[in-house]
Amino acid sequence: MAYTLLSKVGDLLKDPRAVAVIERYVPGITKNPLIMLAKGKTLQSLLDMPQAKSAGLTSEMVTKVLAEINQK
Repeated sequence: MAYTLLSKVGDLLKDPRAVAVIERYVPGITKNPLIMLAKGKTLQSLLDMPQAKSAGLTSEMVTKVLAEINQK
């Protein structure tokens, strides 16, 4: 299954390959208790949040990470 911006955070967190890639880019994020609040959200909905923008999270960044996850 290929992941996209419409994939849910929870689906990525269930995939060990996806978690490994995400952890390389943002160490510790998948273990952060706050990530559990986002499990039902799509990646796109996270990008639309002001907090994501203020943290510098962009669709280009997420697309790059997704491309790497989808390669494996």
